[in-house]
Amino acid sequence: MSETRIDVLVAGGGVVGAALALALARARIDVALVETRAPPAFDAADVDLRVFAVSPASAALLSRIGAWPRIQALRVSPYRRMRVWERGATDELAFDAGLVGAAELGHIVEDRALRAGLWAALDAEPGVRRACPARVVRCEAGASDARVELDDGTRWRPRLVVAADGAHSPLRDGAGVDLESMPYGERAVVAHVRTERPHEATAWQRFTPAGPLAFLPLADGRVSVVWSLKDARATAVLAMDDDAFTAALTAASDARLGRVLATTPRAAFPLRMQLARRYAAPRLALVGDAAHTVHPLAGQGLNLGLLDAAALAEVLSDAAGARADLGAPAVLARYEHWRRGDVARAAHAFGLLDGLFRSDFGPLPFLRRAGMGLVQRIGPLKREFALHASGFAGRVPVLARRLG
Repeated sequence: MSETRIDVLVAGGGVVGAALALALARARIDVALVETRAPPAFDAADVDLRVFAVSPASAALLSRIGAWPRIQALRVSPYRRMRVWERGATDELAFDAGLVGAAELGHIVEDRALRAGLWAALDAEPGVRRACPARVVRCEAGASDARVELDDGTRWRPRLVVAADGAHSPLRDGAGVDLESMPYGERAVVAHVRTERPHEATAWQRFTPAGPLAFLPLADGRVSVVWSLKDARATAVLAMDDDAFTAALTAASDARLGRVLATTPRAAFPLRMQLARRYAAPRLALVGDAAHTVHPLAGQGLNLGLLDAAALAEVLSDAAGARADLGAPAVLARYEHWRRGDVARAAHAFGLLDGLFRSDFGPLPFLRRAGMGLVQRIGPLKREFALHASGFAGRVPVLARRLG
């Protein structure tokens, strides 16, 4: 059977994989995208429980690859402010979009809208070859390229394979990449709720005794709840009837939006930190959940993955411009050096914060409150926190830099 030669094969057509394929095509790199199933058509009457906080840097990337206008046409909810506080504290952290010189601090977007918008952009991009439904069943690295076979029998000879195939990545495991893995013993309980007062285009987060609780603004006026709870507590919360659940949310949120009046059915997702010890192997690069999963308390998991895509696209575009081998160890080392340390530091910081705010040991409550008050009062320090949340801190890939 014949083999198709190509520059890059991206395995996984979720948000990060689709964004990377679009970015590579726009850099005139010959790319194929392999995905087991296309996303379902977007249904405006059906609101997805799984939502993401898309940072301004991620929105800039999505705009430059032609996806953001299509996503906005479906449904997004911008937020301009963020309020963070903990139990018993009089001080809070208050962030506004003006801190980072942006119109918004971010957008709350449903997973289904992100995928549908990205695949609409793929439909309009002739530079991306798609194999769907299909999956990789064999991947072997060679000296000058890789040999990839799909379950439909087609064969490819890419210079580079990118694993965008999720937290349980078969490509990563097949390449023998080890993981640093730590289960949190927690689940994120999610639902959409209606509150007595409007959400004010604000993301609200309280550190409760049970775990961090986020109220995220939705376009229809409701809020998306993400409550990270230890497994036993999550089980109990999932078993509550709606009246008990809404009462628990009202109390846990300090009734900042008044009473919680109504809720959708709930779902829960297990949480764990998982970091690949390498982001590259022979003829293979890892992006998104294949490379890392982090605690959701800062809402940065998807944004870290999209920064992976932007950084890898930049590295490969530079290599293509220099007529270098896109899968060469030196090229992949540049990507790994750029992303792996930044993500590891962020992941460990998120886990540390989760543990820190759950504990009332010794002087910790006083130190937490003093620290929050210090950040709130020192403008440059607060701005640095806001820049990290927006994705504009540190070394930012060209595709994710500010628009305009």
